[in-house]
Amino acid sequence: MKLNRFLTKLVNETVTMELKNGTQVQGTITGVDTSMNSHLKQVKVTVRHKNPVNMAYLSIRGANIRYVILPDHADLNFLLIDDAPKQNPPKYPTGTVRGKGRGGGGGGGGGGGTRKPEESTKKDSGRSGGGGGGDRGGDRGGDRGGDRGGDRDRRR
Repeated sequence: MKLNRFLTKLVNETVTMELKNGTQVQGTITGVDTSMNSHLKQVKVTVRHKNPVNMAYLSIRGANIRYVILPDHADLNFLLIDDAPKQNPPKYPTGTVRGKGRGGGGGGGGGGGTRKPEESTKKDSGRSGGGGGGDRGGDRGGDRGGDRGGDRDRRR
């Protein structure tokens, strides 16, 4: 259970909070928001080494709270019960990626260099570069050759 949800259950309870600057605040909680900002009524503020000051209402920024001292009569077993609504599991399990372009899987995208004759396939027929499938649809452009320059007769 998150701390701010726990503090939200303490509405109408009198607590003492110590702030990061050493100030102690005692009052009745009227509300706590998602950033742990706390709103109190009937507040007694004691700044370090100064006289206490009474206030009707006070709001404290959540990031300034060092700790909260709970009342002795608070039923912690009841307060710690997590009654937050359970979230439904995701529709697709994590790790599966859907909708990333078209075409099938395939390996790396063919590089340069000439294949050895024993590795040659009838699609490649010994040409260099270009083959290899990539990640976007099988054998796209495998016959076109990856060698771009020079020997045009090789394509025919």
